[in-house]
Amino acid sequence: MKVLTIAAQEVRTGLRNRWVLAITVLLAALALSLALLGSAPVGVVKADPLAVVVVSLASLTIFLVPLIALLLSFDAIVGEHERGTLLLLLSYPLSRWQVVVGKVLGQIAILAVATVLGYGAAGVALWLKGGVGIEAWLAYGAMMATSVMLGASFVAIGCLASTLVRERATAAGLAVGVWLLFVLLFDTALLGVLGADQGRIVGKTALDALLLLNPTDVYRLFNMTASRSVSVYSGMAGPGDPQAVAPWIYIAVLAAWIAVPLAAAVAVFRRRAL
Repeated sequence: MKVLTIAAQEVRTGLRNRWVLAITVLLAALALSLALLGSAPVGVVKADPLAVVVVSLASLTIFLVPLIALLLSFDAIVGEHERGTLLLLLSYPLSRWQVVVGKVLGQIAILAVATVLGYGAAGVALWLKGGVGIEAWLAYGAMMATSVMLGASFVAIGCLASTLVRERATAAGLAVGVWLLFVLLFDTALLGVLGADQGRIVGKTALDALLLLNPTDVYRLFNMTASRSVSVYSGMAGPGDPQAVAPWIYIAVLAAWIAVPLAAAVAVFRRRAL
């Protein structure tokens, strides 16, 4: 109950700061643009219009949602410390783990509401246009759900970063570094390794395992391979073999990317001197 109270306070703070409105409008605008413009080539390639949107929106989500999640969470703990409210918060009958988990749940709720409303608007627009198959709808729903999971993983990572430092500026820099690492640098470095290796050491099994070390790659692989209509349109299922890993494994790994950083944040905060 105490955890939910803290989570509700985070949501109220997000509403006062208009974070929820800003994120929802941004995601809805981008999703609607892709929904209306992305279906243009359907008449030529005979693709399901929603499959086109899933491919485009999933690619955009990889860049945008982690950044939003990190902006939400990077000062979850260190911000309270700098404002002098952390000691006041801990003067209440609260455990430190309840503070961390409550804040993370509240920020995930903000991101989930914004994502569902924003991406749901695009789904409604395509439903009104018609011509969408059930398989594409299932793929779109899975994309929305995993988008929330992807955001949740970066909320947890951002909260972990917030427990490791004592200044908001440092936490912000760390958050930017995390975004660059997972969204841009990881795949670039992996491609460099594959190019140098030429298949001598890093085979398909090793590649699939390496891709699981990046939550954005896990998200991409799931959404590009879980539905046949989407994978056919995308023309790829990620660098690894699309049949090598079952879809439920990707979901489990994304869940682990939420649980492990959150557990680490709790452990660090418990040992942190105030």
